[in-house]
Amino acid sequence: MHRVEVDVTRLGGGFGGKEDQASAWAALVALAAFILKKPVKLSMHRMDDMRMTGKRHPYSSDYKIGFDKDLKIVAYEATFHQNAGAAADLSPAVMERTLFHATNSYAIPNVEVTAYCCRTHLPPNTAFRGFGGPQGMFVIESAIAMAAQKLGVSAREIQKRNLMHEGSEFSYGQIAEHVNAAPAWELANKTFDFDKQQKEIDAFNAKNETHKKGMAIMPICFGISFTNTPMNHARALVHVYQDGSVGVSTGGVEMGQGLNTKMVQVAAAVFSIDPSRVKLESTNTTRVANTSPSAASATADLNGKALEIGCNAILARIKEKASRMLKSTPEAITIVNEALLNNGQPTDLDWKKLIHACHWDRVNLSESGHYATPEIHFDKSKEKGHPFAYHVYGTAAVMVTVDCIRGTYAIDAVKLVHDFGKRMNDAVDIGQIEGGLVQGLGWMTMEEIVYNDKGRLLSNALSTYKVPDIHSVPKEITIEALPTDGHPLAIRRSKAVGEPPLMYGIGVYFAIENAVRAFNPKYVAKYDAPFTPEKVLMGWYA
Repeated sequence: MHRVEVDVTRLGGGFGGKEDQASAWAALVALAAFILKKPVKLSMHRMDDMRMTGKRHPYSSDYKIGFDKDLKIVAYEATFHQNAGAAADLSPAVMERTLFHATNSYAIPNVEVTAYCCRTHLPPNTAFRGFGGPQGMFVIESAIAMAAQKLGVSAREIQKRNLMHEGSEFSYGQIAEHVNAAPAWELANKTFDFDKQQKEIDAFNAKNETHKKGMAIMPICFGISFTNTPMNHARALVHVYQDGSVGVSTGGVEMGQGLNTKMVQVAAAVFSIDPSRVKLESTNTTRVANTSPSAASATADLNGKALEIGCNAILARIKEKASRMLKSTPEAITIVNEALLNNGQPTDLDWKKLIHACHWDRVNLSESGHYATPEIHFDKSKEKGHPFAYHVYGTAAVMVTVDCIRGTYAIDAVKLVHDFGKRMNDAVDIGQIEGGLVQGLGWMTMEEIVYNDKGRLLSNALSTYKVPDIHSVPKEITIEALPTDGHPLAIRRSKAVGEPPLMYGIGVYFAIENAVRAFNPKYVAKYDAPFTPEKVLMGWYA
Protein backbone atom coordinates (compact mmCIF):
# COMPACT_ATOMS: atom_id res chain seq x y z
CA MET A 1 0.00 0.00 0.00
CA HIS A 2 2.94 2.37 0.52
CA ARG A 3 3.55 2.28 -3.25
CA VAL A 4 0.08 3.62 -4.04
CA GLU A 5 -0.74 7.27 -3.44
CA VAL A 6 -4.41 8.24 -3.45
CA ASP A 7 -5.23 11.93 -3.60
CA VAL A 8 -8.87 12.97 -3.33
CA THR A 9 -10.09 16.49 -3.95
CA ARG A 10 -13.64 17.52 -3.10
CA LEU A 11 -16.18 15.55 -5.09
CA GLY A 12 -19.88 15.45 -5.92
CA GLY A 13 -22.54 14.01 -3.65
CA GLY A 14 -21.58 10.58 -2.35
CA PHE A 15 -24.58 9.16 -0.55
CA GLY A 16 -23.02 5.78 0.22
CA GLY A 17 -22.45 4.16 -3.16
CA LYS A 18 -18.84 5.36 -3.33
CA GLU A 19 -18.04 3.53 -0.10
CA ASP A 20 -17.59 0.16 -1.83
CA GLN A 21 -18.76 -0.02 -5.43
CA ALA A 22 -16.38 2.58 -6.82
CA SER A 23 -13.51 0.13 -6.19
CA ALA A 24 -14.05 -1.90 -9.36
CA TRP A 25 -13.93 1.20 -11.59
CA ALA A 26 -10.89 2.51 -9.70
CA ALA A 27 -9.11 -0.77 -10.40
CA LEU A 28 -9.91 -0.52 -14.10
CA VAL A 29 -8.51 3.00 -14.49
CA ALA A 30 -5.51 2.13 -12.29
CA LEU A 31 -4.68 -0.79 -14.58
CA ALA A 32 -5.03 1.39 -17.69
CA ALA A 33 -2.89 4.14 -16.14
CA PHE A 34 -0.23 1.58 -15.16
CA ILE A 35 0.00 0.17 -18.68
CA LEU A 36 -0.29 3.46 -20.60
CA LYS A 37 1.80 5.52 -18.15
CA LYS A 38 -0.76 8.30 -18.58
CA PRO A 39 -3.64 9.70 -16.52
CA VAL A 40 -6.88 7.82 -17.22
CA LYS A 41 -10.46 8.92 -16.60
CA LEU A 42 -13.51 6.65 -16.78
CA SER A 43 -16.95 8.16 -17.22
CA MET A 44 -19.78 5.65 -17.41
CA HIS A 45 -22.87 6.07 -19.54
CA ARG A 46 -25.83 6.94 -17.31
CA MET A 47 -27.83 3.84 -18.30
CA ASP A 48 -24.85 1.54 -17.69
CA ASP A 49 -24.22 3.20 -14.36
CA MET A 50 -27.81 2.76 -13.22
CA ARG A 51 -27.98 -0.81 -14.49
CA MET A 52 -24.74 -2.06 -12.94
CA THR A 53 -24.35 -0.21 -9.66
CA GLY A 54 -26.20 -1.15 -6.48
CA LYS A 55 -29.11 0.71 -4.96
CA ARG A 56 -30.60 1.11 -1.50
CA HIS A 57 -31.68 -2.34 -0.25
CA PRO A 58 -35.36 -3.21 -0.71
CA TYR A 59 -36.82 -5.02 2.30
CA SER A 60 -39.81 -7.26 2.88
CA SER A 61 -40.84 -7.28 6.52
CA ASP A 62 -43.30 -8.87 8.94
CA TYR A 63 -44.09 -7.60 12.42
CA LYS A 64 -46.13 -8.06 15.58
CA ILE A 65 -46.74 -5.29 18.07
CA GLY A 66 -48.40 -5.50 21.49
CA PHE A 67 -49.83 -2.77 23.74
CA ASP A 68 -51.14 -2.43 27.26
CA LYS A 69 -54.38 -0.57 28.07
CA ASP A 70 -52.49 2.73 28.25
CA LEU A 71 -51.22 2.39 24.65
CA LYS A 72 -47.70 1.64 25.86
CA ILE A 73 -45.87 -0.73 23.53
CA VAL A 74 -44.93 -3.76 25.64
CA ALA A 75 -43.59 -6.01 22.89
CA TYR A 76 -42.39 -5.68 19.32
CA GLU A 77 -41.25 -8.43 16.99
CA ALA A 78 -40.09 -7.91 13.42
CA THR A 79 -38.45 -9.96 10.71
CA PHE A 80 -36.59 -8.26 7.87
CA HIS A 81 -35.76 -9.93 4.55
CA GLN A 82 -33.14 -7.82 2.82
CA ASN A 83 -32.65 -8.04 -0.96
CA ALA A 84 -28.84 -8.04 -1.06
CA GLY A 85 -28.37 -8.87 -4.72
CA ALA A 86 -25.86 -11.31 -6.18
CA ALA A 87 -22.95 -10.56 -3.80
CA ALA A 88 -22.63 -9.52 -0.18
CA ASP A 89 -21.04 -6.09 -0.73
CA LEU A 90 -21.98 -4.07 2.41
CA SER A 91 -25.30 -5.85 2.92
CA PRO A 92 -24.48 -7.52 6.28
CA ALA A 93 -23.40 -4.19 7.76
CA VAL A 94 -26.49 -2.44 6.36
CA MET A 95 -28.64 -5.20 7.83
CA GLU A 96 -26.99 -4.73 11.23
CA ARG A 97 -27.89 -1.03 11.32
CA THR A 98 -31.48 -1.94 10.43
CA LEU A 99 -31.60 -3.98 13.63
CA PHE A 100 -30.04 -1.14 15.63
CA HIS A 101 -32.74 1.27 14.43
CA ALA A 102 -35.71 -1.10 14.42
CA THR A 103 -37.41 0.68 17.35
CA ASN A 104 -36.72 4.26 16.18
CA SER A 105 -37.46 6.74 19.02
CA TYR A 106 -39.50 4.40 21.17
CA ALA A 107 -38.85 2.75 24.54
CA ILE A 108 -40.01 -0.85 24.19
CA PRO A 109 -39.16 -3.33 26.97
CA ASN A 110 -39.46 -6.54 24.94
CA VAL A 111 -37.98 -6.58 21.45
CA GLU A 112 -37.02 -9.38 19.11
CA VAL A 113 -35.84 -8.34 15.66
CA THR A 114 -34.33 -10.71 13.11
CA ALA A 115 -32.85 -9.95 9.72
CA TYR A 116 -32.00 -12.18 6.77
CA CYS A 117 -29.57 -11.14 4.06
CA CYS A 118 -31.11 -12.67 0.91
CA ARG A 119 -29.09 -13.48 -2.20
CA THR A 120 -30.92 -12.66 -5.44
CA HIS A 121 -30.07 -12.45 -9.14
CA LEU A 122 -29.89 -8.63 -9.13
CA PRO A 123 -26.78 -6.40 -8.97
CA PRO A 124 -25.46 -6.19 -5.40
CA ASN A 125 -27.21 -3.50 -3.39
CA THR A 126 -25.06 -1.26 -1.26
CA ALA A 127 -24.70 1.63 1.16
CA PHE A 128 -27.07 4.55 0.92
CA ARG A 129 -27.79 7.47 3.24
CA GLY A 130 -29.18 5.97 6.44
CA PHE A 131 -27.49 2.62 5.81
CA GLY A 132 -30.41 0.32 6.69
CA GLY A 133 -31.78 2.57 9.41
CA PRO A 134 -34.61 4.05 7.29
CA GLN A 135 -35.92 0.59 6.39
CA GLY A 136 -36.13 -0.46 10.04
CA MET A 137 -37.76 2.82 11.05
CA PHE A 138 -40.36 2.59 8.27
CA VAL A 139 -41.47 -0.81 9.52
CA ILE A 140 -42.13 0.26 13.12
CA GLU A 141 -43.92 3.40 11.92
CA SER A 142 -46.06 1.12 9.74
CA ALA A 143 -46.79 -1.06 12.77
CA ILE A 144 -47.86 1.97 14.79
CA ALA A 145 -50.02 3.29 11.93
CA MET A 146 -51.72 -0.10 11.56
CA ALA A 147 -52.28 -0.38 15.33
CA ALA A 148 -53.77 3.12 15.44
CA GLN A 149 -56.33 2.11 12.82
CA LYS A 150 -57.19 -1.12 14.61
CA LEU A 151 -57.51 0.59 18.00
CA GLY A 152 -59.32 3.67 16.72
CA VAL A 153 -56.79 6.17 18.05
CA SER A 154 -54.41 8.60 16.38
CA ALA A 155 -50.96 7.33 15.53
CA ARG A 156 -49.40 10.36 17.14
CA GLU A 157 -50.97 9.47 20.48
CA ILE A 158 -49.18 6.12 20.37
CA GLN A 159 -45.97 7.78 19.25
CA LYS A 160 -46.04 10.37 22.02
CA ARG A 161 -46.73 7.86 24.82
CA ASN A 162 -43.83 5.64 23.84
CA LEU A 163 -41.00 8.10 23.29
CA MET A 164 -37.65 7.23 24.86
CA HIS A 165 -36.51 8.90 28.05
CA GLU A 166 -33.28 9.20 30.00
CA GLY A 167 -32.14 5.73 31.04
CA SER A 168 -34.21 3.82 28.48
CA GLU A 169 -32.49 0.71 27.19
CA PHE A 170 -32.16 0.10 23.47
CA SER A 171 -32.78 -3.44 22.25
CA TYR A 172 -29.03 -3.85 21.74
CA GLY A 173 -28.24 -3.04 25.37
CA GLN A 174 -27.08 0.58 25.19
CA ILE A 175 -28.52 2.81 27.90
CA ALA A 176 -29.88 6.04 26.44
CA GLU A 177 -28.17 9.22 27.64
CA HIS A 178 -28.73 12.87 26.72
CA VAL A 179 -32.15 11.82 25.39
CA ASN A 180 -33.96 14.53 23.44
CA ALA A 181 -36.88 12.54 21.98
CA ALA A 182 -39.61 14.01 24.19
CA PRO A 183 -38.17 17.57 24.25
CA ALA A 184 -38.07 17.61 20.43
CA TRP A 185 -41.67 16.37 20.27
CA GLU A 186 -42.86 18.88 22.87
CA LEU A 187 -41.16 21.84 21.19
CA ALA A 188 -42.55 20.80 17.79
CA ASN A 189 -46.05 20.51 19.25
CA LYS A 190 -45.71 23.85 21.04
CA THR A 191 -44.32 25.59 17.96
CA PHE A 192 -46.52 24.05 15.26
CA ASP A 193 -49.62 23.01 17.30
CA PHE A 194 -50.44 19.54 15.98
CA ASP A 195 -54.08 19.68 17.14
CA LYS A 196 -54.68 23.00 15.38
CA GLN A 197 -53.09 21.68 12.19
CA GLN A 198 -55.30 18.58 12.35
CA LYS A 199 -58.46 20.62 12.87
CA GLU A 200 -57.64 22.77 9.84
CA ILE A 201 -57.06 19.60 7.80
CA ASP A 202 -60.38 18.09 8.97
CA ALA A 203 -62.22 21.31 8.09
CA PHE A 204 -60.65 21.35 4.60
CA ASN A 205 -61.54 17.69 4.00
CA ALA A 206 -65.14 18.26 5.06
CA LYS A 207 -65.56 20.97 2.43
CA ASN A 208 -63.67 19.38 -0.47
CA GLU A 209 -64.56 16.23 -2.39
CA THR A 210 -61.83 16.16 -5.03
CA HIS A 211 -58.87 17.09 -2.82
CA LYS A 212 -57.98 15.76 0.61
CA LYS A 213 -55.28 16.73 3.07
CA GLY A 214 -53.33 14.52 5.45
CA MET A 215 -50.78 14.97 8.20
CA ALA A 216 -48.34 12.65 9.95
CA ILE A 217 -45.76 13.13 12.68
CA MET A 218 -42.31 11.56 12.30
CA PRO A 219 -40.00 11.38 15.31
CA ILE A 220 -36.43 10.20 14.70
CA CYS A 221 -33.61 8.70 16.74
CA PHE A 222 -30.42 7.89 14.85
CA GLY A 223 -27.17 6.52 16.27
CA ILE A 224 -23.84 8.10 15.31
CA SER A 225 -20.73 5.91 14.86
CA PHE A 226 -19.60 3.07 12.65
CA THR A 227 -21.34 -0.01 14.00
CA ASN A 228 -18.05 -1.84 13.39
CA THR A 229 -16.16 -0.47 16.41
CA PRO A 230 -12.58 -0.73 14.98
CA MET A 231 -13.51 1.73 12.21
CA ASN A 232 -14.10 4.58 14.67
CA HIS A 233 -10.74 6.32 14.50
CA ALA A 234 -9.11 9.09 12.46
CA ARG A 235 -5.95 11.14 12.07
CA ALA A 236 -5.04 14.69 11.12
CA LEU A 237 -1.74 16.38 10.20
CA VAL A 238 -1.26 20.03 11.16
CA HIS A 239 1.55 22.40 10.12
CA VAL A 240 1.84 25.94 11.44
CA TYR A 241 4.15 27.78 9.05
CA GLN A 242 6.57 30.46 10.18
CA ASP A 243 4.36 33.25 8.81
CA GLY A 244 1.46 32.13 11.01
CA SER A 245 -0.50 30.36 8.30
CA VAL A 246 -1.77 26.84 8.97
CA GLY A 247 -1.94 23.78 6.74
CA VAL A 248 -4.37 21.00 7.63
CA SER A 249 -4.71 17.47 6.26
CA THR A 250 -7.32 14.99 7.49
CA GLY A 251 -8.58 11.61 6.34
CA GLY A 252 -12.06 12.96 5.59
CA VAL A 253 -13.41 13.40 2.06
CA GLU A 254 -15.43 16.50 1.27
CA MET A 255 -18.46 15.40 -0.77
CA GLY A 256 -20.79 18.32 -0.32
CA GLN A 257 -21.46 17.76 3.39
CA GLY A 258 -19.45 20.82 4.46
CA LEU A 259 -16.60 18.85 6.01
CA ASN A 260 -13.86 21.16 4.74
CA THR A 261 -15.64 24.21 6.12
CA LYS A 262 -15.99 22.62 9.54
CA MET A 263 -12.36 21.49 9.62
CA VAL A 264 -11.20 25.04 8.88
CA GLN A 265 -13.48 26.22 11.68
CA VAL A 266 -11.97 23.72 14.12
CA ALA A 267 -8.39 24.80 13.46
CA ALA A 268 -9.30 28.49 13.52
CA ALA A 269 -11.20 28.06 16.80
CA VAL A 270 -8.44 26.16 18.61
CA PHE A 271 -5.78 28.71 17.63
CA SER A 272 -8.24 31.67 17.77
CA ILE A 273 -7.05 32.90 14.40
CA ASP A 274 -8.81 34.18 11.31
CA PRO A 275 -10.09 31.28 9.14
CA SER A 276 -8.32 32.82 6.13
CA ARG A 277 -5.01 31.71 7.68
CA VAL A 278 -6.07 28.04 7.41
CA LYS A 279 -5.66 26.00 4.24
CA LEU A 280 -7.24 22.57 4.01
CA GLU A 281 -5.21 20.21 1.84
CA SER A 282 -6.65 17.46 -0.35
CA THR A 283 -7.12 14.08 1.30
CA ASN A 284 -3.95 12.14 0.60
CA THR A 285 -2.76 8.71 1.77
CA THR A 286 0.86 9.85 2.11
CA ARG A 287 -0.14 12.59 4.56
CA VAL A 288 -2.87 10.72 6.47
CA ALA A 289 -2.81 6.93 6.27
CA ASN A 290 -5.19 4.12 7.23
CA THR A 291 -8.26 6.31 7.23
CA SER A 292 -11.81 5.06 7.76
CA PRO A 293 -14.41 5.76 5.06
CA SER A 294 -16.12 9.14 4.95
CA ALA A 295 -19.40 7.60 6.02
CA ALA A 296 -21.75 6.87 8.95
CA SER A 297 -22.28 10.62 9.55
CA ALA A 298 -19.13 10.42 11.69
CA THR A 299 -16.56 12.06 9.39
CA ALA A 300 -16.67 15.51 10.97
CA ASP A 301 -16.63 14.06 14.49
CA LEU A 302 -13.73 11.66 13.92
CA ASN A 303 -11.50 13.90 11.81
CA GLY A 304 -12.45 17.04 13.69
CA LYS A 305 -11.52 15.47 17.03
CA ALA A 306 -8.20 14.29 15.58
CA LEU A 307 -7.59 17.79 14.26
CA GLU A 308 -8.39 19.28 17.66
CA ILE A 309 -5.86 16.96 19.28
CA GLY A 310 -3.15 17.97 16.81
CA CYS A 311 -3.90 21.69 17.11
CA ASN A 312 -4.00 21.57 20.92
CA ALA A 313 -0.62 19.83 21.04
CA ILE A 314 0.93 22.66 18.98
CA LEU A 315 -0.96 25.26 21.02
CA ALA A 316 0.52 23.87 24.24
CA ARG A 317 4.04 24.22 22.85
CA ILE A 318 3.58 27.77 21.64
CA LYS A 319 1.96 28.79 24.94
CA GLU A 320 4.96 27.36 26.75
CA LYS A 321 7.25 29.49 24.55
CA ALA A 322 5.08 32.56 25.17
CA SER A 323 5.20 32.01 28.93
CA ARG A 324 8.99 32.03 28.84
CA MET A 325 9.01 35.23 26.81
CA LEU A 326 6.56 36.92 29.19
CA LYS A 327 8.01 35.36 32.35
CA SER A 328 4.61 33.82 33.12
CA THR A 329 3.05 30.34 33.07
CA PRO A 330 1.46 28.47 30.13
CA GLU A 331 -1.86 28.38 32.02
CA ALA A 332 -1.90 32.18 32.14
CA ILE A 333 -1.49 32.54 28.38
CA THR A 334 -4.55 32.82 26.13
CA ILE A 335 -4.96 33.75 22.50
CA VAL A 336 -8.09 35.71 21.54
CA ASN A 337 -8.58 36.76 17.93
CA GLU A 338 -4.83 36.48 17.30
CA ALA A 339 -3.99 38.75 20.27
CA LEU A 340 -1.89 37.27 23.09
CA LEU A 341 -3.16 37.80 26.63
CA ASN A 342 -1.30 37.16 29.88
CA ASN A 343 -3.66 36.62 32.81
CA GLY A 344 -6.31 38.26 30.68
CA GLN A 345 -4.24 41.38 30.04
CA PRO A 346 -3.03 42.51 26.58
CA THR A 347 0.63 42.04 25.64
CA ASP A 348 2.87 43.24 22.84
CA LEU A 349 2.77 39.78 21.28
CA ASP A 350 0.30 38.60 18.66
CA TRP A 351 -0.14 35.31 16.79
CA LYS A 352 2.24 36.17 13.95
CA LYS A 353 5.03 37.45 16.22
CA LEU A 354 4.70 34.45 18.53
CA ILE A 355 4.88 31.91 15.68
CA HIS A 356 7.94 33.68 14.27
CA ALA A 357 9.59 33.49 17.71
CA CYS A 358 8.68 29.81 18.05
CA HIS A 359 10.22 29.04 14.68
CA TRP A 360 13.50 30.77 15.56
CA ASP A 361 13.57 28.92 18.90
CA ARG A 362 13.16 25.59 17.03
CA VAL A 363 9.75 24.82 18.58
CA ASN A 364 7.97 21.96 16.80
CA LEU A 365 5.09 23.53 14.86
CA SER A 366 3.86 20.29 13.28
CA GLU A 367 1.72 17.58 14.83
CA SER A 368 -0.20 14.44 13.90
CA GLY A 369 -3.39 14.00 15.91
CA HIS A 370 -5.03 10.62 16.41
CA TYR A 371 -8.55 10.12 17.76
CA ALA A 372 -10.40 6.92 18.62
CA THR A 373 -13.99 7.28 19.84
CA PRO A 374 -14.05 6.35 23.54
CA GLU A 375 -16.68 4.28 25.35
CA ILE A 376 -18.11 2.49 22.32
CA HIS A 377 -18.08 -1.31 22.10
CA PHE A 378 -20.32 -4.11 20.83
CA ASP A 379 -20.15 -7.85 21.41
CA LYS A 380 -21.51 -9.44 18.23
CA SER A 381 -21.69 -12.88 19.87
CA LYS A 382 -24.11 -11.53 22.50
CA GLU A 383 -25.61 -8.79 20.30
CA LYS A 384 -25.26 -6.36 23.19
CA GLY A 385 -23.09 -3.35 23.85
CA HIS A 386 -22.72 0.41 23.44
CA PRO A 387 -22.15 0.81 19.68
CA PHE A 388 -22.99 4.51 19.30
CA ALA A 389 -21.19 7.59 20.62
CA TYR A 390 -24.53 9.41 20.82
CA HIS A 391 -27.94 9.67 19.17
CA VAL A 392 -29.58 12.47 17.18
CA TYR A 393 -33.26 13.21 17.82
CA GLY A 394 -35.98 15.26 16.19
CA THR A 395 -39.67 15.50 15.28
CA ALA A 396 -41.26 16.51 11.98
CA ALA A 397 -44.85 17.26 11.00
CA VAL A 398 -45.56 16.52 7.33
CA MET A 399 -48.66 17.91 5.57
CA VAL A 400 -49.86 16.95 2.07
CA THR A 401 -52.76 17.59 -0.32
CA VAL A 402 -53.90 14.73 -2.58
CA ASP A 403 -55.74 15.21 -5.88
CA CYS A 404 -58.42 12.54 -5.60
CA ILE A 405 -59.14 12.56 -9.34
CA ARG A 406 -55.59 12.00 -10.56
CA GLY A 407 -53.86 10.41 -7.55
CA THR A 408 -51.19 13.09 -7.59
CA TYR A 409 -50.23 15.05 -4.52
CA ALA A 410 -48.31 18.07 -3.28
CA ILE A 411 -46.33 18.33 -0.09
CA ASP A 412 -47.70 21.43 1.57
CA ALA A 413 -45.26 21.73 4.44
CA VAL A 414 -42.69 19.98 6.55
CA LYS A 415 -42.21 21.59 9.95
CA LEU A 416 -39.55 20.10 12.15
CA VAL A 417 -37.53 20.47 15.32
CA HIS A 418 -34.02 19.04 15.09
CA ASP A 419 -31.43 18.18 17.70
CA PHE A 420 -28.34 19.93 16.27
CA GLY A 421 -26.48 20.07 19.56
CA LYS A 422 -24.47 23.31 19.58
CA ARG A 423 -24.32 24.25 15.91
CA MET A 424 -20.90 25.28 14.64
CA ASN A 425 -22.12 26.24 11.14
CA ASP A 426 -25.76 27.12 10.60
CA ALA A 427 -25.61 27.27 6.79
CA VAL A 428 -24.00 23.83 6.45
CA ASP A 429 -26.37 22.18 8.93
CA ILE A 430 -29.55 23.73 7.52
CA GLY A 431 -28.43 22.70 4.03
CA GLN A 432 -27.97 19.13 5.20
CA ILE A 433 -31.43 19.09 6.79
CA GLU A 434 -33.10 20.40 3.64
CA GLY A 435 -31.19 18.05 1.33
CA GLY A 436 -31.68 14.98 3.52
CA LEU A 437 -35.37 15.74 3.99
CA VAL A 438 -36.08 16.11 0.27
CA GLN A 439 -34.07 12.96 -0.46
CA GLY A 440 -36.20 11.08 2.08
CA LEU A 441 -39.39 12.48 0.58
CA GLY A 442 -38.28 11.26 -2.84
CA TRP A 443 -37.50 7.79 -1.50
CA MET A 444 -40.98 7.55 0.04
CA THR A 445 -42.97 8.92 -2.90
CA MET A 446 -41.44 8.53 -6.34
CA GLU A 447 -38.09 6.72 -6.54
CA GLU A 448 -39.42 3.33 -7.60
CA ILE A 449 -36.98 0.78 -9.00
CA VAL A 450 -38.62 -1.56 -11.52
CA TYR A 451 -37.17 -4.80 -12.92
CA ASN A 452 -38.79 -7.14 -15.41
CA ASP A 453 -39.26 -10.84 -14.67
CA LYS A 454 -35.79 -11.57 -16.07
CA GLY A 455 -34.07 -9.13 -13.72
CA ARG A 456 -33.45 -6.40 -16.28
CA LEU A 457 -33.69 -2.88 -14.90
CA LEU A 458 -36.52 -0.95 -16.55
CA SER A 459 -36.10 2.29 -14.59
CA ASN A 460 -32.64 2.82 -16.08
CA ALA A 461 -32.69 6.54 -16.93
CA LEU A 462 -33.93 9.78 -15.44
CA SER A 463 -36.91 9.58 -17.80
CA THR A 464 -38.08 6.33 -16.18
CA TYR A 465 -36.62 6.76 -12.68
CA LYS A 466 -38.12 9.89 -11.14
CA VAL A 467 -36.01 11.85 -8.69
CA PRO A 468 -37.20 14.90 -6.72
CA ASP A 469 -37.02 18.20 -8.58
CA ILE A 470 -37.98 21.73 -7.61
CA HIS A 471 -41.66 20.86 -8.03
CA SER A 472 -41.33 18.01 -5.51
CA VAL A 473 -39.97 20.19 -2.73
CA PRO A 474 -42.43 21.11 0.03
CA LYS A 475 -44.00 24.52 -0.39
CA GLU A 476 -42.86 25.29 3.14
CA ILE A 477 -39.93 23.91 5.12
CA THR A 478 -39.62 25.16 8.67
CA ILE A 479 -36.61 24.09 10.72
CA GLU A 480 -36.35 24.88 14.42
CA ALA A 481 -33.30 24.02 16.50
CA LEU A 482 -33.80 22.23 19.80
CA PRO A 483 -31.84 24.20 22.42
CA THR A 484 -29.33 21.81 24.01
CA ASP A 485 -25.75 21.74 25.26
CA GLY A 486 -24.79 19.25 22.55
CA HIS A 487 -22.79 16.12 23.25
CA PRO A 488 -19.14 15.93 24.36
CA LEU A 489 -18.32 13.27 21.76
CA ALA A 490 -19.60 15.47 18.92
CA ILE A 491 -17.08 17.85 17.37
CA ARG A 492 -17.32 21.07 19.39
CA ARG A 493 -20.63 19.63 20.70
CA SER A 494 -22.15 20.08 17.22
CA LYS A 495 -23.99 16.85 16.41
CA ALA A 496 -23.72 14.94 13.14
CA VAL A 497 -26.30 16.03 10.59
CA GLY A 498 -25.61 13.88 7.52
CA GLU A 499 -28.00 10.93 7.72
CA PRO A 500 -30.61 11.73 10.42
CA PRO A 501 -32.71 14.23 8.41
CA LEU A 502 -33.45 11.70 5.66
CA MET A 503 -35.70 9.85 8.11
CA TYR A 504 -38.05 12.84 8.43
CA GLY A 505 -39.15 12.03 4.88
CA ILE A 506 -40.74 8.77 6.08
CA GLY A 507 -43.58 10.84 7.51
CA VAL A 508 -44.84 11.79 4.04
CA TYR A 509 -45.89 8.18 3.39
CA PHE A 510 -48.30 8.20 6.32
CA ALA A 511 -49.50 11.73 5.59
CA ILE A 512 -50.51 10.60 2.08
CA GLU A 513 -52.11 7.50 3.54
CA ASN A 514 -54.20 9.62 5.92
CA ALA A 515 -55.35 11.76 2.98
CA VAL A 516 -56.27 8.65 0.99
CA ARG A 517 -58.25 7.31 3.94
CA ALA A 518 -60.10 10.64 4.19
CA PHE A 519 -61.32 10.06 0.63
CA ASN A 520 -61.91 6.32 1.00
CA PRO A 521 -62.62 5.22 4.59
CA LYS A 522 -62.51 1.59 3.43
CA TYR A 523 -58.91 1.93 2.23
CA VAL A 524 -56.76 -0.99 3.33
CA ALA A 525 -53.15 -0.02 3.97
CA LYS A 526 -50.44 -2.07 2.23
CA TYR A 527 -47.33 -0.26 3.54
CA ASP A 528 -45.59 -0.57 0.20
CA ALA A 529 -43.14 2.29 -0.37
CA PRO A 530 -42.75 4.37 -2.41
CA PHE A 531 -46.32 5.68 -2.34
CA THR A 532 -46.41 6.65 -6.03
CA PRO A 533 -49.39 8.43 -7.61
CA GLU A 534 -50.29 5.12 -9.29
CA LYS A 535 -50.57 3.42 -5.89
CA VAL A 536 -52.58 6.34 -4.54
CA LEU A 537 -55.00 6.01 -7.43
CA MET A 538 -55.34 2.28 -6.83
CA GLY A 539 -56.04 3.02 -3.16
CA TRP A 540 -59.40 4.51 -4.13
CA TYR A 541 -60.63 1.06 -5.11
CA ALA A 542 -59.31 -0.98 -2.17
